[in-house]
Amino acid sequence: MSERLQPGDTAPAFTLPDADGKQVSLSDHTGRKVIVYFYPAALTPGCTKQACDFTDNLELLAGAGYDVIGVSPDKPEKLAAFRDQESLKVTLVGDPSKEVMDAYGAFGEKQLYGKTVTGVIRSTVIVDENGKVEHALYNVKATGHVAKLIKDLHI
Repeated sequence: MSERLQPGDTAPAFTLPDADGKQVSLSDHTGRKVIVYFYPAALTPGCTKQACDFTDNLELLAGAGYDVIGVSPDKPEKLAAFRDQESLKVTLVGDPSKEVMDAYGAFGEKQLYGKTVTGVIRSTVIVDENGKVEHALYNVKATGHVAKLIKDLHI
């Protein structure tokens, strides 16, 4: 099981392909806060709800100084289909090797329908303007998570 990040940790650097195959790096966002959220799979009900919630609140979050990056193990082609089908405006990147998810503590053992399985742990890490972890939230719910985040961040 990978180590979970703690507030004050340096956020692991990453460069991953987005839905169009363009490389997106955490360092591209230096000077802004970044909400990096990890989800199991594009085009599934819970992940769709969460991505739509982030898209619906993107202007509000951007106005408060936050960029949003969604990370899943999907390939760019699937991310593009997800984005287009759901009209998503949030940046989606793919981590098929799961190395970045592992570095963020978002991949490992979890409970699924009462069984212990290894997979993506739905997580959200908020990175400050200087690349430090401000909040690290694990095992978050797909539904209602964005509203709770906005409340907890006092946006």
